[in-house]
Amino acid sequence: MTDQGKNSERWYHKGPVLMRGRQVPKSTTDQRLLDDKGHADWLHTDPWRVLRIQAEFVEGFGALAELGPAVSIFGSARTPTDSPRYADGVELGRLVAEAGYAVITGGGPGAMEAANRGAREAGGTSVGLGIELPFEAGLNPYCDLGINFRYFFARKTMFVKYSEGFLVLPGGFGTLDEVFEAVTLAQTGKVTGFPIVLIGTEYWAGLLNWLRDSVLEGGMISADDIDRLYVTDDLVDAVEHVKRESARVRPETPKQPE
Repeated sequence: MTDQGKNSERWYHKGPVLMRGRQVPKSTTDQRLLDDKGHADWLHTDPWRVLRIQAEFVEGFGALAELGPAVSIFGSARTPTDSPRYADGVELGRLVAEAGYAVITGGGPGAMEAANRGAREAGGTSVGLGIELPFEAGLNPYCDLGINFRYFFARKTMFVKYSEGFLVLPGGFGTLDEVFEAVTLAQTGKVTGFPIVLIGTEYWAGLLNWLRDSVLEGGMISADDIDRLYVTDDLVDAVEHVKRESARVRPETPKQPE
């Protein structure tokens, strides 16, 4: 620690970090390390969180690196198991698996569980990328490979990095968040040839009308941005659209299971 400046303001170097004035700590790192009367608050500081964030990326990359072609399926965690939408999720998971893709979901209940179930029952690879939330606990029982994340941004990276497209069943804020993030990445050129399919024309009609009548008319987006969202009621058509777009960008498409 040294004195510098007219007012002898205190400066403190902590590795590459320079601190001054009120930022100067009242104790040294060694003192805090050796003081057995200290608390475990250091576990919750931002520098320590960086290591946790790094660990989540390492674990995610390591677990999914050899997954092969995959498609992410999104939808509401609140979808009842006895509803037609749950049945659609099961069928969609089956169709994706039979097309040669692994199925990735958020690993939760409802539509996510349905898609994982369909993929697993069809003999495909069923993946769940969970997130710690106060109102949802654990991964659904149909995940063959599951990862739980603390941080949304690490989890979102895995969805985009390891998916060749998104299939989106009716859902709420979490589902909308994934849709608009994917559209933004495509719009800004961060990802290319990334199909996004909204399943359920009636459910998504209000959103699309608003995008056309308010957002597009207001000059906030272009018509091409809306065209990135492919809407259908046909589950087979939804999967075929992903296959077509994948083939357009990548010469080799997944082979049918033998």
